Amino acid sequence: MEIDNVKENIIEAAQELFRKYGYYKTSVNEIAKKAKVAKATIYKYFESKEVLLHYILMDYIHDSVAEMINSEYNVNDMEDYLSKLIFKTCRITYIICNEFIGWDFIRESANSQGLLKLLSDDLEILLIKTFQETIPVKNNENLAGGVRFLIKASKSIVFSYAFTSVSDSDVRKNFVSFQKEILPYLVKAAIRETA
Repeated sequence: MEIDNVKENIIEAAQELFRKYGYYKTSVNEIAKKAKVAKATIYKYFESKEVLLHYILMDYIHDSVAEMINSEYNVNDMEDYLSKLIFKTCRITYIICNEFIGWDFIRESANSQGLLKLLSDDLEILLIKTFQETIPVKNNENLAGGVRFLIKASKSIVFSYAFTSVSDSDVRKNFVSFQKEILPYLVKAAIRETA
C-alpha cells in the first residue's frame, strides 16, 4: 500500500468506528483491524487515538464550514444571514459531539474536557477566519468585530451543552432553546457592535 492510501484507510476506518460506537468505545486495535494495518502503523501517522479523532473532526468541520459558506443566503438581511450561518455551525458542533465523540464519553471522561477545549479553540479560529473571508464581512470592517463576538459567544454556549446535559433529548432541547431564545439576541448584539 502507498503511504497516502494507508493513512486514508486508517482515517476511514476510524471515522466509521467512531460514528458507529463513539470515540470512547473504539479501540486502536479495532481501528487497525478495520484498516487492515498493524497497530504500530496507526501510531506512525497519528500520535494517539485523540490526535486521530482531532484530525478527522477538523477535516469534517473544514469541509462542512466551506460548504455552508458557499451556500446561497440573502446577504441583504444581515440578521438572517448571520443567524443561519451560526445555527448551521451549531448543528456541525452537535453532529461532532453526537456522532463522532459520543455523549457518554463527553459526560463521563476526564479527558473529554481537554479534547473539547482543543476542538473548540480550533473551531473558533477556523470559523472566524472563514467568516471574515465571506463577502459581506470582508466588505464591512466593523462587522468583523461583531462576527468574532458572535462566534465566541455561540461557541461557548453550545459547547457548554455537552457538559451540562444529562441526555440526548436534553441536548436537542438546549439547541432548540439556543436557536429560538438566545441566538436572535446574540445576532442583534453583533450587528449593533458594527454600528
